[in-house]
Amino acid sequence: MPQKTPINPPSLSATASADEILDKPETAERLKISTRTLDIWMHTGRVPFLKIGKAGLSDAFVKALDEALARHELVKIKFTDFKERKKQLAPQLAAMTASQLIMRVGNVAVYHRKRPAQERQS
Repeated sequence: MPQKTPINPPSLSATASADEILDKPETAERLKISTRTLDIWMHTGRVPFLKIGKAGLSDAFVKALDEALARHELVKIKFTDFKERKKQLAPQLAAMTASQLIMRVGNVAVYHRKRPAQERQS
């Protein structure tokens, strides 16, 4: 019988340093899940995602990312525009939202920001 996937992704048990970007297996290991489960979460919307379009890192986009991180802790960002600048913009976005860039594959980056323990329990 296949193992059921939990509904909510767990928090990262060990935090990545500011300069560390994890690949998919390392991210899955930190979350204590399989890479397949991580793929399923990303494709089914359990890890919400936003797209960076023509407006770039606008105040509205940063606010939307900040709110998504507050609700979900883990958020995927797709660079639909500004693809050539993603290596510079990805760390800037992490700094602007006080989050960690934990994975970057192609034009997609994944960010994590741990919620305070009291908020996670409610």
